[in-house]
Amino acid sequence: MKKPHTVFFLGKPGSGKGTQARRLSAHTKWPIITAGDQFRKIAEQDTPVGRKIKSEVEAGLLAPNWFAMYLYQQALFSLPEGTDVIFDGFNRKPDEARLVISSLKWLERSFIVINLVVSDKMVYERIAGRSKTQQRSDDDSIKTRLDEYHKYTEQSLDLFREAGEIVDINGEGDPYAITSDIVRTLGF
Repeated sequence: MKKPHTVFFLGKPGSGKGTQARRLSAHTKWPIITAGDQFRKIAEQDTPVGRKIKSEVEAGLLAPNWFAMYLYQQALFSLPEGTDVIFDGFNRKPDEARLVISSLKWLERSFIVINLVVSDKMVYERIAGRSKTQQRSDDDSIKTRLDEYHKYTEQSLDLFREAGEIVDINGEGDPYAITSDIVRTLGF
């Protein structure tokens, strides 16, 4: 496999996207751009957009695709030439996946999507465990978040499969073993 310049992490809520993105970043020294962190930061602002994003994040809804893609494009287009990067949590809706594929092919920038595969049961177990140590506003709406995943993100994954730019990684094992699988698969 040709080493990508851009890595995306996708998967169900609680699949370990953030953890694995941080570990890959530590291994490669590549920066991470995280959709969830950006949305949570905007949700803290007392502005019409901030309040709207806050209500949607707390309800477990995915942001409108045009807003998510605005943040994605802003980040991508501001990268200095030759910069490698990790994106965590973008491209969850089909229109977003199409834009990601199109924009990166237009830029002639190689990329891969790491899909962390976990069961719905595992999602509930991990979110319950995470809630004991850190409370995120979207953890209370796990059913809605899973519904959004099944409704939208599964279609995005199909688009990346059609484009040949996806790798499925079992996300249910030991986190360090998962990191090793990712690093080995990517050729790092």
